[in-house]
Amino acid sequence: MSDRDDVFRRIARRIRLLVLDADGVLTDGGIYVADGVGGEPFQLRRFHVRDGVAVHLLRAAGVESAVVSGRSSAAVRERARELGIEEVHQVRPWDKVSVVRGMAEKRDLRWNEVACLADDLPDLALLEHVGLPAAVADAALEVREVALWCSERRGGDGVVREFAEALLRARGQWEERVAAYVARTRAGGEGEGP
Repeated sequence: MSDRDDVFRRIARRIRLLVLDADGVLTDGGIYVADGVGGEPFQLRRFHVRDGVAVHLLRAAGVESAVVSGRSSAAVRERARELGIEEVHQVRPWDKVSVVRGMAEKRDLRWNEVACLADDLPDLALLEHVGLPAAVADAALEVREVALWCSERRGGDGVVREFAEALLRARGQWEERVAAYVARTRAGGEGEGP
């Protein structure tokens, strides 16, 4: 085991809040613009279903997820609602640090209890503040350089699931959370949550 893995494991145990960027993390960063009713354009984004399971597994392990994005999107708000993510902030990039600071203060968390999974330069300042900076495989070089953890998957390709598994394995909670999730699905949704 490398020193980096040991550091990740120690930090992972403290994490209580995971901040996710939307475009390039929850999605592949592509924005599809199509003609809508009356010729008005509308945007489409693609989300990976495995990321949804990851959010539920993290919540059951005591890690809340939030979305802080630099772009406004009804699709992102709807996906977050489906996943039970209550905090969705669509703000200017230079406001991300203050927004997350407020979220942490509201929960009585310190920066070292916050993780952030990001992909591009607008997230760099936030990554420099959090206790566990993480990057998707296709993130900007500057983002990967400050990240303590980098995914093997590209943004939008189940990267939140990959991060959740790494975090929960580092905390020794992966098998327990998966067993509880599977038991719940076998019981038809009854019993302990995912």
